[in-house]
Amino acid sequence: MAMSAVLFHFPFDPASRAARLALGEARIDWSETVVRPWEPDCPLGELNPSGMPPVVQTTHGGRPLTLCELPAILGWIEDQAKDPVLLSVDLGERAEARRLVGWFERRFTDEVNAVLLHERMEKPLLRLGPPEARMLREGREALRAHLGMLEALATGRDWLAGRRLSQADLVAGAHLSVLDYFGEINWSQWPGLKTWYTKLKCRPCFRPLLADRFAGVPAAACYADLDF
Repeated sequence: MAMSAVLFHFPFDPASRAARLALGEARIDWSETVVRPWEPDCPLGELNPSGMPPVVQTTHGGRPLTLCELPAILGWIEDQAKDPVLLSVDLGERAEARRLVGWFERRFTDEVNAVLLHERMEKPLLRLGPPEARMLREGREALRAHLGMLEALATGRDWLAGRRLSQADLVAGAHLSVLDYFGEINWSQWPGLKTWYTKLKCRPCFRPLLADRFAGVPAAACYADLDF
């Protein structure tokens, strides 16, 4: 797609990762500005009323265009394309992809990320002390339940929403990859999901994510391994 954009993102924010994957998969020419949303001088405060990443700055008809957060970015990618890019032409699969995207952005975020990523990532960044064992147990129990649902989808379909890769795969991969970095997923327990994730990791758009590193926390042993 003959467009260019600047992406403002935090590398370990799942929504930011999904935006990176979507822009890469759509073959949009983009550059990046890494931001730290919790810092008072973060430029996102002037770009997005919520102050949250990801944000894309681009142009449309010669005029500046700012896309605030993941739904706007995914919508823009599809709106600019002559043919579907990250959604199927099949109406049922399109609906399923959107369902899964919404599920990750709400239930998975609320039940898993808000617990595990808060304990493993946000606390070190904000200097809020060590993780709490009780919260880690609760987050891991919620994660297992969600992975069980995804295992059933990955086992019965070519991709999560159906026969072709879609927004759902990129959003799911973004969320799971952050948890994978921190060693929170035992892939041997989820063979169908592991096969799906292996296919996703091997795509060119995914490779930059495997180079990300979180200060003070080494990546899990299998994180950057394409044959894990």
